[in-house]
Amino acid sequence: MFDTLAGRLQSALGDVRGRGRLDEESVSRAMREVRLALLEADVNFEVVKSFVADVRERALGQDVLRGLDAGQQVVKIVHEELTELMGASDAKLVFGRPPTVILVCGLQGSGKTTACAKLALHLRKREGKTPALVAADLQRPAAIDQLEQLGKQIGVPVYRAETQDPVEAAVSGLERATADGCDVVLVDTAGRLHVDEALMDELVRVRDAVKPLDVVLVLDAMTGQDAVDVATAFQERIAFDGVVLTKLDGDARGGAALSVKAITGRPVMFASTGEKLDQLEVFHPDRMASRILGMGDVLTLIERAEAAVAEGEQEELERRLQAGEFTFDEFLASYRMVRKMGPVKGVLKMIPGVGQQLGDLEIDERQMARVEAIVLSMTPHERRTPHVINGPRRRRIAAGSGTSIDEVNRLLQARKQMEKMMRQMGKGKLPALPPELRGGVRQ
Repeated sequence: MFDTLAGRLQSALGDVRGRGRLDEESVSRAMREVRLALLEADVNFEVVKSFVADVRERALGQDVLRGLDAGQQVVKIVHEELTELMGASDAKLVFGRPPTVILVCGLQGSGKTTACAKLALHLRKREGKTPALVAADLQRPAAIDQLEQLGKQIGVPVYRAETQDPVEAAVSGLERATADGCDVVLVDTAGRLHVDEALMDELVRVRDAVKPLDVVLVLDAMTGQDAVDVATAFQERIAFDGVVLTKLDGDARGGAALSVKAITGRPVMFASTGEKLDQLEVFHPDRMASRILGMGDVLTLIERAEAAVAEGEQEELERRLQAGEFTFDEFLASYRMVRKMGPVKGVLKMIPGVGQQLGDLEIDERQMARVEAIVLSMTPHERRTPHVINGPRRRRIAAGSGTSIDEVNRLLQARKQMEKMMRQMGKGKLPALPPELRGGVRQ
């Protein structure tokens, strides 16, 4: 979602980034480009105006203009102001005496019901909680059935009541979840296609009945400034505590994420980064600012890697790689770990310095699936001892994977080069880059 904004901001700051000294004209020129980039990203006009004024004021400070690394200081100022704009620090849910009630609200189509399930899974896996889901959305057809199906997928109980009163459904579900020993109860409330009095009155009645410790608003990031307008309306009546942004993996311009905190005073807590139920991340303003400015996001990269592989498997893989062993078993394990971490281009962008070099490069995920097919067409013995793969075996592997012998040969050669690099690294030497990788990425 932030790719376009990131490209524009990095371009706007490119002129000042490497300069040792700055003058007022160069700062003003950069600020004009920053303002245009933010407006094109659908960031609220008043927010943009205030942001650019704050950055300009700090950037024109005498210490910056006189410093030898003025360009880097300006980039640092933009990073700090972006972080402040999105929330300054991480916002967290509040947990009290069990059961902690979390009221989840939002409009229809925002992904609210799916967000409930994602949040429940997150609380169980990351916080060690015993969550439950309560179906109180009696407006949308099949909303309760959807919640029950999602609950089955993640192993979280869903409580429903045969009633047309959402307050009764919420209270009944909360009582049953409490009796069953659940320490966190997420109440999925009704949404509508637009904000209206009936919706707000119903939400107020449900809120007053279940007395939630946290009220979370689900916003569709694809709706841009409309999402901010929705948040403002909900804030006036419901006084929510934080936001879950959905569809952050889409191609919208990202203005909602940058505007909602400044407009409503309530932070973004979580961001949904994909359709799968485990693709919900804690929203870290400082890390997001780093991504937008092309600085990478090593901490999130590490967290994703840890979540993608079991601890025992990780230690074994590290031991083998440090020993210079790189069989196709190690290749398959590392490949699948990367796939679990998300789209390859998104993962690469989290590595500092790499994101700026990728540019508009498209990485064909289907080609990577073909590589996996080649490896899976090998026998266990061939994966463990690749040197036994002779001509007839290569023809069989190509036929079994639906690829060509040339593709099999290229993969075998790439594995040899990777093994050589691993051995050099194991001896503390800086490995030479393979010829195939010099000058850019090649399929």
